[in-house]
Amino acid sequence: MRAAFALFALLSVSVSSMAQPAAVSKSFVIADVHTSPFTSNPFMHGNSIQGDRYFLTQATMVDLIATAYGVDAVNVNGGPTWLERDRYDIRATVPPKTTQDDVKLMLRTLLATRFHLVVKTGTAPMPTYILSAPGKPKMTESEGNGESSCVPLPPPQNPPAGAPSYITVSCKNLTMASLADTLHTFAGGYLDQPVVDETNLAGGWDFTIKWTGRDQLEKQGADGISIFAAVEKQLGLKLELKTAPRPVFQVASVDETPTPNAANIAEALPEPPAAPFEVAVIKPSAPDEKGYARITGNQVETRAIPLMFLLTFGWDLNPNNKESIANAPKWLDTAKFDFLAKAGANVRVDKFASGNLINFEDLRSMLRALIAERFQMKWHMEDRPVTAYTLIAIKPRLKPTLDPTERTRCKEGPGPDGKDPRVESPVLNRLITCQNMTIPQIGDELQHVAGGYIYNPVVDGTGLKGSYDFTLSFSSADKILPNTGGSADPNSSDPNGALSVFDAISRQLGLKLEKTKRPYPVLVIDHMEETPTAN
Repeated sequence: MRAAFALFALLSVSVSSMAQPAAVSKSFVIADVHTSPFTSNPFMHGNSIQGDRYFLTQATMVDLIATAYGVDAVNVNGGPTWLERDRYDIRATVPPKTTQDDVKLMLRTLLATRFHLVVKTGTAPMPTYILSAPGKPKMTESEGNGESSCVPLPPPQNPPAGAPSYITVSCKNLTMASLADTLHTFAGGYLDQPVVDETNLAGGWDFTIKWTGRDQLEKQGADGISIFAAVEKQLGLKLELKTAPRPVFQVASVDETPTPNAANIAEALPEPPAAPFEVAVIKPSAPDEKGYARITGNQVETRAIPLMFLLTFGWDLNPNNKESIANAPKWLDTAKFDFLAKAGANVRVDKFASGNLINFEDLRSMLRALIAERFQMKWHMEDRPVTAYTLIAIKPRLKPTLDPTERTRCKEGPGPDGKDPRVESPVLNRLITCQNMTIPQIGDELQHVAGGYIYNPVVDGTGLKGSYDFTLSFSSADKILPNTGGSADPNSSDPNGALSVFDAISRQLGLKLEKTKRPYPVLVIDHMEETPTAN
C-alpha cells in the first residue's frame, strides 16, 4: 500500500476528493444492500436493469467502485485490507427510463451515503495493453444490425487423438472498445493489465478469433498460438504492453458495514420469482458425442453432459464432492443428456463485455425446476455429517505480513520473487500467492482455490495469530485423483511429480489439514426417474 500512496503522489493531473455524490446526482428509489451469501465460485455479475429493478451480485468494494466510476478494477488503489475480499449484493428499484449511465451515478450516491466512501481521482502512467491497427484490418465491417455479442464456440466433435485444442470466440457487431474489454475477459491468462483501444476504427466488426489457452501454450508447441499472435494474424491488429496514462482512484476512506436497510425493505422490494424456461428440449446423448456446454444470451445448450454435473450446478454444489448428495442413483454419473433450453424475455441478465447472459442465480433456479419437473425429482436439504478439515500447526513456515495495511488477497501466479514452478513441472499446475491473510481467512480461501479437494469451511485450530504472506504450489485434484483410486485425500505424492494440496500445505507452510466430520447441508434425493418426461 505504501507503493500505492507513492504512486498517487506522482499523479500527472490534479487530484480531487469526492466524499459526496457528484453535482449531477441520481439515487435509487430504494435499495437493499447486504453481504453476499457463500458460493463456490464468487465473481461479480448482474449490473443489469430488468423493468424497474436493478441488481448487482457478489461484488467486492473494488468492483463497486470500478462499476460506479467506469474504471478498471486494477486502477482502484488504497483503502482498507478487506476491499477485495468482502462481497455485497445490491437490489434496487429505479425510476422509469433509467440508463446504465444513470446507474453509475446511482451507485456513486449509494456508495457515498451507505458506505461513506471517499475517493480521490487522477491519472498516472501504468502498464497497459494497447490495441492498435497498424495496417488494414482482417475483420469484416458489420452492417450494424442486431446487438453486439461474443460467443465461445464449442470444440469440434470427436477430434483425432492428440489434436490441439483452442479457444474459439465468434463476435458480431463489436466495437473496438468492446473488443478491448472482451480480450481482457476471455484471455485473462495472458492479459494481467487492462486493454485500451487505440485502433481508431469506428463502428462494429464481425470476426472469429482462435487461440491457445495460456496453460496449454507450451504443451502444444508449434501448434499453439498465443492471443498476441492470434490478434495479429487473424484480426490484423496488434496487442502490445506499453505504459499509458490511466485513471486512478485512491480510496481515502470507506465503511465495511453499510448503513441499515429500510425497515420495510422486504415488503418494498420483494424477491421476484425466477421465470421458468420458455422452451426446453431434453434428449439422451449419442454414445460417441463429445461433451460441451455453453450459454448464449438467454439460451442454454449442453451436449453429452452427465446429469450429475447439471444437478450440482443447479444446486450450487461442488461437483467433486460425492458427500454433497445423498441417495443419488448410480446412473446420475453415467447418464448423459443434451439440453437445449431458452429463457423468456423477462429473465434477468448479467451484463458482460462479451454480451448479456442469463443471470446465474436465476439459471440455477430454472435448472432446478426443470430437472425436478422432467425427471420427477423429489428432494430436500438436510444437515448430515460430512468430511471436513481442521487446520493445525505442525512446524509453521508462514512469513508474517510485511505490510499489514496491504489488501487481503490471493491471486493465481508467482509471488514477488517471480519463481514459477509450473514452468519446469507442468503437473504442478496451481500456484497461489496470498498476502495479508489470517489463518481463518486461509481456511476460507482453500474452498475456492482447492475446490477439488476441500468442499466445506476449514476450521482454524492452529492458535496462530496475525496475518501472513505465502505462496502455495500444488497440483489440481484431477492430476492426483486418477492415480489414487478417486480419493481426494491421497496419503502421498504421486510418482509423476503431482503434489496434493494436503502435502503442499504440510511441506510448504508447515501446517496440516486434519480430517474430521462436521454437519453441513446435503441434498437428499427422495425420488428420481432415469427417463425424462416427453418434450
